[in-house]
Amino acid sequence: MKTTTLEESANILKLLGDKTRLSILGLLQIKTFCVCELVDIFKMTQPAISQHLRKLKDAGLVKEKRKGQWIHYSLNRNSDYFQLVEDILRHIPSQDDKLNILKQQSSKMTCK
Repeated sequence: MKTTTLEESANILKLLGDKTRLSILGLLQIKTFCVCELVDIFKMTQPAISQHLRKLKDAGLVKEKRKGQWIHYSLNRNSDYFQLVEDILRHIPSQDDKLNILKQQSSKMTCK
């Protein structure tokens, strides 16, 4: 694991200071998600979710994989900051309630 500078750590912590991004990372720790699934979970617009994901991707915290027309996001476990993120995620509430929202909405999903 690479030792991060104080500035790098501060930037990651600032990025995770947003509860939506922190929650997205908590979900991505469980499984891979498509943008449309996150839109349903957070009841936000696709551009808003995509903006959060872009910031997380730019920081190297998430990675993406294209499947047809859809992009699926996962936690980047090879990130230099993964250990820091993993330590933080241990201290946030379970994301099970959000997964339950997704299960209830699954019949409406079109991004598989």
